[in-house]
Parts: sequence; structure tokens; C-alpha cells
Amino acid sequence: VSISDDNSRVTANLPTGQQLDVLLYGATVTSWKSANGKENLFLSSKAQLDGSKPVRGGIPIVFPVFGPPSPDHPTGKLPQHGFARNSRWEYLGKSSSESSTLPNSSGDASVKLDFGLSNSMLSDSKWDYEFNLTYSVTLSQDSLETSLVVRNTGTSSYDFQVLFHTYLAIDSIGETTVSGLEKASFKDKVQGGKEVEPAGKPISIGSEIDRIYTTAPEQAIKILEKGKDRYELTRDMLSDVVVWNPWIEKAKGMADFGPEDGYQKMICVEAGSVSAWNSLEAGDTWEGGQRIKAM
Repeated sequence: VSISDDNSRVTANLPTGQQLDVLLYGATVTSWKSANGKENLFLSSKAQLDGSKPVRGGIPIVFPVFGPPSPDHPTGKLPQHGFARNSRWEYLGKSSSESSTLPNSSGDASVKLDFGLSNSMLSDSKWDYEFNLTYSVTLSQDSLETSLVVRNTGTSSYDFQVLFHTYLAIDSIGETTVSGLEKASFKDKVQGGKEVEPAGKPISIGSEIDRIYTTAPEQAIKILEKGKDRYELTRDMLSDVVVWNPWIEKAKGMADFGPEDGYQKMICVEAGSVSAWNSLEAGDTWEGGQRIKAM
């Protein structure tokens, strides 16, 4: 494990060749490479990595609100997707991972990096609650795990949402499908939040897609390319899966999205808990996570 000269990035390497980069700004995973050097995460060529704005790509952390907050909610003064992704986190250190709450996990030949963020580290969070977040990123030979522990360190309860906004790298969106959500109903944000019944078939993408699926965490999600497994997503305590691709016009409208045809090389499959609010009593702790296996 190494820290960049400007103390902005932590890099971890396994003896078998896998590599991980995490930017301390947002504790954003910006790169995850398999042993053969293949990059598994999409990072926009125009992404700002200097802390001036949230990173477009990788795995930004969404907390404590998903999307634009409602003005009459306690998160109402926060920016879209909250403050975790545009705050500087503290690197807490590394350890070897001997066990995991996620199914089929292996602690063999893996490294875990821990990052922390608390209300005392924010100059003005615009969210009047006390919290302590511990974000753990575990690099294994064939997978990446991310988990978040939320501790309510104050004297009053609060509601929050959380999501790992994962941008997966793919070769061609036209040859990519998502399976495992065939029986799940979803909220279609492209249609203004319309509730849609289960489609009964894998997801294929030929236009803008922005959907929130709700499905049991034990349901594995697979991303396939040309019919072959490319990634497998398993979740712990996260009952929602957002599937997003901006397609042509939306991609053009984002100043930090590139290259222009980059939408063909990425798909966001995001594990979270965002369709409702999670309530956390004073002194209590919540934990959730995801595991992405690269096939």
C-alpha cells in the first residue's frame, strides 16, 4: 500500500497483480484492475480529481441523501447525493481481511483499506446531526468489496439513504445485459418516477436508463457481455439496485463526462438503500456493503 506524494490518493497492490486506487476526496475508488491489467471501473476522461467537484466515475459514495433532496426534509440544504462524495476523508490504515459478511467471500490474499469521515471533519455540512462513517474497501484476487458503517454519535435519531454509485467498465453497451432483476418492480426516473411492473426478462440498453429496482439483498445481479458473465454483484443490507446509463444527449450535457461516446463503455449498477429512509437511533450503528466479482 502506498500514499501519493501529495497525500491525495491511496494505492494498493496484491502480489498477484491486482491494483486499487482510492482518492481521499470522497474516498472515491477511481481504479480497480484485475491481475491481467484489465480496468473494471469506468472513469470519465474529464473527471475532476483535484477535489473541486465529485468524481465522475469509479465508485462515489452517496450519503445521507440520494438524488436532489426535498427542501422540507432535514437533508434539504445538502447538495445532490449528499456530502460524502465531496468531502475529504481520513485514511485509517490497512489490514488483511480474514472474513466478510458478504456471501462467497475469501480473505485469502486480500487487503482492506479503511477510511473515516465524521461531522467534526466538515466545516459546514448543512446537516445538523452527529455521525461517524467508516468506509472499508477490500481488494481480493477476483473481487472488490465496499462496505459502510454508519454510527449515530449524537443524542437524536436521524434518517439517511446510502448508495455505492458504481461505474462498471464494459466493452460495448449494446452487447451488455443485466440479469437478476427480472422479477423486480422498479421506479423509472426517465418516466418521471413512474412505478413499473417486473419486465420478466434481462435488461438490455438502447437508450437512456435510470431505474431504481427493489429486490432482496440475497438476489445476485449479473452483468453480461455477449451473453458471458462479466461481473457479479452481491449485496448485504442493501435492498435497492439503481441501473443508469445517460446515453447520448445526457452524456453531452455533462461537462465532466468524456469521451463523448463514453456512455457506450460504461454501465452503472449501484447497490444502495434509497427507495425509503433508514432510521438510526442515537448510539446505534448501521452497516451495509457490496461485493463485485470480476469474471
